[in-house]
Amino acid sequence: MFRPFIRNLGILRNLGMAAVSIAAVAAPVVRAVQVADGTVYFDRPPSLLGASTTFDSIRSWNATYFFSLELPEDAGEPLQQISIAQHERVDPHMRYHLEDTYSFEGTRRDRGDAISLGTVTHDEDNQTLTVTFEPPVEPGTTVTVALRPVRNPAFSGVYLFGVTAYPAGDQAYGQFLGFGRLHFYSRFSRWW
Repeated sequence: MFRPFIRNLGILRNLGMAAVSIAAVAAPVVRAVQVADGTVYFDRPPSLLGASTTFDSIRSWNATYFFSLELPEDAGEPLQQISIAQHERVDPHMRYHLEDTYSFEGTRRDRGDAISLGTVTHDEDNQTLTVTFEPPVEPGTTVTVALRPVRNPAFSGVYLFGVTAYPAGDQAYGQFLGFGRLHFYSRFSRWW
């Protein structure tokens, strides 16, 4: 009585697997999302892995700030540009040695090959740095951007840097990735 029912379940299961396999093979490959007005989006945006600094004392010279991102294999578009904007505890005197900005594959502790940069700009009015990759960074890459401030902020505390990533394209939509957090200390604040 139950044998024909059980045998039919096996057939249905096999047919279901075949349908899923056909759908997977027949599914079109989509590179990225592009809307009617031409704006390009990532299929899957990069992830901000973190931010760090070589020197965390206030007013310190020769520091380097590192921002690491992971561009997933299924991003759909290469990474063309990132912007890094200081939020909240904004230091109006924060300036950078733009010509010393560099980038590489991997993270601060696991460096790979150098990545070529195009333009690097700093808008002092809104404290935003923009770094353009030339050529764009391909999906499946972990990339770190290194910034050289003239000096660290004058006041101790936590400073937040908002990171936004842009795919390649003339009309690219910036995807906010989150905040890189850098904590700066006065010489004496660690001991109290």
